[in-house]
Amino acid sequence: MTTLELTPGQLTLDQLRQIRKGGVRIALHASARETIRRSAAIVQAHAAGDAAVYGVNTGFGKLASTRISKDDLATLQFNLIRSHCVGVGAPLAPGVVRLMLATKAASLARGFSGVREEVVQSLLDVFNAGLVPYVPSQGSVGASGDLAPLSHMTLALLGEGEMLVDGQRRPAREVLAAAGLQPLVLQAKEGLALINGTQTSTALALEGLLRFETVYAAAIVAGSLSLDAARGSDGPFDPRIHEVRGQPGQIESAKAYRQLLAGSAIRASHKEGDERVQDPYCLRCQPQVMGACLDQSRYVRDVLLREANAVTDNPLVFAQEDGTSYMVSGGNFHAEPVALAADALACAIAEVGAIAERRIAMLIDAGVSRLPPFLTANAGLNSGFMIAHVTAAALASENKSLAHPASVDSLPTSANQEDHVSMATFGARRLGQMLDNTAHIIGIELLAAAQGIEFLRPLKSSDALEKAHALIRRDCRAMPTDHYLAPDIERAFALVEGGELSALTSEVGQLSVLP
Repeated sequence: MTTLELTPGQLTLDQLRQIRKGGVRIALHASARETIRRSAAIVQAHAAGDAAVYGVNTGFGKLASTRISKDDLATLQFNLIRSHCVGVGAPLAPGVVRLMLATKAASLARGFSGVREEVVQSLLDVFNAGLVPYVPSQGSVGASGDLAPLSHMTLALLGEGEMLVDGQRRPAREVLAAAGLQPLVLQAKEGLALINGTQTSTALALEGLLRFETVYAAAIVAGSLSLDAARGSDGPFDPRIHEVRGQPGQIESAKAYRQLLAGSAIRASHKEGDERVQDPYCLRCQPQVMGACLDQSRYVRDVLLREANAVTDNPLVFAQEDGTSYMVSGGNFHAEPVALAADALACAIAEVGAIAERRIAMLIDAGVSRLPPFLTANAGLNSGFMIAHVTAAALASENKSLAHPASVDSLPTSANQEDHVSMATFGARRLGQMLDNTAHIIGIELLAAAQGIEFLRPLKSSDALEKAHALIRRDCRAMPTDHYLAPDIERAFALVEGGELSALTSEVGQLSVLP
């Protein structure tokens, strides 16, 4: 099994991609160990002193003015975790939890949180044993950190929570013991450091971003196939058009469309004698729409990569060169950067699905596509893709509502101590449903476009698009007459999610969505 050596503050997107997928081990770069020790020693010194230090010898949130005796400091941390395990809803996916474990370990290992090596090692050990803490998906407002979900994760490390084993909840102590691991025992500030932070909202947003990478590229392929099925023009993809605008995503996506369409006999067949002057926007403006979504996703990538490497708990420990040290309270746990990035990605996901839905509507409209009505040779007796389009429209409409910005909402919590919150965790979590919707829309488009291409036989599309057509037909039947279509839609959805179609954009156009 491959071991990824993580240098705190320098995690790469490729490492995060592998962590999400699983099947790897993670280890800290040796240079982080001494930094962790120095930071922990500072907290231990403060815990032994008489001055009030938030989170070390005081209560939390609105109870920060309440002093805690030295004898109760360890109990304070354990009680914090217990009381904050209040999440509800379905459990987070294993890939999301793996990202939470790894990014929390990397954040604490930067040496500004004051935890002992044992805390970081516990996170690494649980990850490397392939264990998945049970973490309910709802209950965080993304402000004082992702308190509830990170508490559930931490409680499992302490042996008092639960783990997911083959999708079933099991007592964490039993699962730890079976893996040869001892429950973590907390000391001063360590519980707070583990549950303060944006690791849940960041992990959910990363999950959305990495899924979008595959769905986006499949949408480029589907849009190209629809263009050829409708005998559209490749003129709007001329590089000169896009260079004079200067938007990088638009330039790159136009190139991908050109290269996917290169050599199409269908396109060559109607270069002369086609009375149409311009195609509908859903065909003609694909580089402008998809390019803007590409640029948006790269902005999101940059924000999330910074956040995955960030120190986001509170208070923070700063050691000076002269030997002095400070513990400073701040607000890095406020997840506004993640919230705004998630909202930006939500808009991009919705737009990719929205323009695909319009292409499906165009393909089934004989007056525009010049294909048989509803893509069936005997319309009336057969309904063809009439209601498959209705499904696509329903999903696109759902995405419009889901794309409403989560970040503009705020409900004060903790007796108005936390009076402005980011709602980043929901903002990131809803990306999964939106991606399911968009991937289904793209799947329906692939089925419709493949059917459209077959009406143009014996003409062939480009080599790349004929490969795409073959992949579709490998998994999904043609529909010369009506048949039970829902299973084919699910198989097309799996094809979108699986990555085989998106690989065509790398083979042909070298489109790297998230380089």
